[in-house]
Amino acid sequence: MLTRRTLLAATAATPAVLTLGGTAARAATPPNVAVMVKQIDDVISFDPAEAYEFTNNEVNGNVYRRLVSPDPKDNSKVIGDLASSWTISPDGKVFTFKIKTDSKFPSGKVLTAEDCAFSLARVVKLNLTPGFIITQFGFTKDNVDSLIVAKDATTLVMTLPEAAAPTFVLFCLSAAVGSIVEKATVLAHETNGDLGNAWMKSHSAGSGAYQLTDWVASDHITLDLNPNSGLKTGVRRIAIRHVVDPSAQLLALQKGDADIARDLTPEMLTKIKAEKGYTVTASGQGSSMYIAMNQNVPELQKLGVRQAIKWAIDYEAIAKNITPNQWVVAQGFLPPGLPGAMTAKPFQKNVAKAKALLAEAGYPNGFEIDMDFIQAAPNGDIAQAVQADLAAVGIKVNLIPGERKQVIGKTRARTHKLAMLVWGTDYFDPNSNSQAFCENPDDSDTSKLKILAWRSHFVDKELNDLSLANSKELDGAKRIKTYQDMQTKFAERAPFAMMLQQISSAALGKGVSGFVIGALPDFTKFADIRKG
Repeated sequence: MLTRRTLLAATAATPAVLTLGGTAARAATPPNVAVMVKQIDDVISFDPAEAYEFTNNEVNGNVYRRLVSPDPKDNSKVIGDLASSWTISPDGKVFTFKIKTDSKFPSGKVLTAEDCAFSLARVVKLNLTPGFIITQFGFTKDNVDSLIVAKDATTLVMTLPEAAAPTFVLFCLSAAVGSIVEKATVLAHETNGDLGNAWMKSHSAGSGAYQLTDWVASDHITLDLNPNSGLKTGVRRIAIRHVVDPSAQLLALQKGDADIARDLTPEMLTKIKAEKGYTVTASGQGSSMYIAMNQNVPELQKLGVRQAIKWAIDYEAIAKNITPNQWVVAQGFLPPGLPGAMTAKPFQKNVAKAKALLAEAGYPNGFEIDMDFIQAAPNGDIAQAVQADLAAVGIKVNLIPGERKQVIGKTRARTHKLAMLVWGTDYFDPNSNSQAFCENPDDSDTSKLKILAWRSHFVDKELNDLSLANSKELDGAKRIKTYQDMQTKFAERAPFAMMLQQISSAALGKGVSGFVIGALPDFTKFADIRKG
């Protein structure tokens, strides 16, 4: 399955002619329709209880609303979306939400607390791929109906089995899996107790600005205005067309056959910026490129060696010369744009310092080591740059390219030495990355938590305990400060060289404005797109 955690951009062949629903696109797009060209072959399902890929979560962010959303003015806080207000009990277990009465589904029915309770319980009962974002708080199919309850049409009460950090809970509710569906419509399409899942794979039942009206896999997605949402929109229809080749996307934009192109190469983005009338919008994403150093390798067990590797890499040169408009330098496990993000860059290329650290660690002449990487642009060029940088300090790196499933499979089996990978956060709360990079309470092969720290045998009791405790910290400001402090310690001693943050860019055609790219796909917004 292609997911946020594993999907890497790849270039593939595509027909030279852009097609719109099977017909060659020749004329400029209509004034009330925004045509977007991008790769959309990752879609598996649009059911918010199941959707876990880039494109479907982006679509769902415009089709559905949630109880809360991150504050665009301060990403360490949340604001109400469907919830007008909420209270939290002193013990951090009971959340009471007051639901707005001005949100309607396409059917015309007003969204109520009953729809909210049903939607969240449905996620738990189906327990599909993104369900862990909600179930991690202790909800099960046996207890959820008694713990998430609509007291009346405008009051939702959610009781946690165990106390958790309020911001942790709220940020998870802001994730795409927290989307609120219309109970009556979903149950009307239930088959064999599936809670409407089969129907919801290709249909929508949300109260967002748009509704899903057509989807043909690896061809197109059509969103039409939800006339009852009460939300302002710039265009009545969003037409998303599957175009793999960036050159074809660029040509469609220049010919007026597309209004927005999403997958242009860095060179193309630079070119289109220089052309009169076109604009480029960009946003940092919750995706980080890093080098994992397996702690079962004797050389990498030495702190000095790990630090030497971090001081040997020319991060800025890689970002400037290989990944302009695509990746930028970011050296924390929380990239900029996420709550508690690390904006400092403690490491830069320093050959003398790296050599000295190697000598102090007992390797004055360096050593030889393998590095796995996923063979998809621009990874090959980045891997070669890292190879040259490490060679300059005496570390000979043998590059081992592989398909994504091969490289990830090798790290999951813990048989890698060095591995260059990309990690994408699952939800907006810092816990998603903190748990992945810092928590490894059981390093045995039978451990229940087998993510990044475990895969590289990284055991750090202080960071592990801080991460666990912070998931229950009731003071939001204190919690953010702890994550920031953790990243300083992590940068010093963890076997991960955090290198780059992915940048998502979109080229807008002449007269097009208002397209907003979010730090996560589900925060990307279509409603403000304007033409002319």
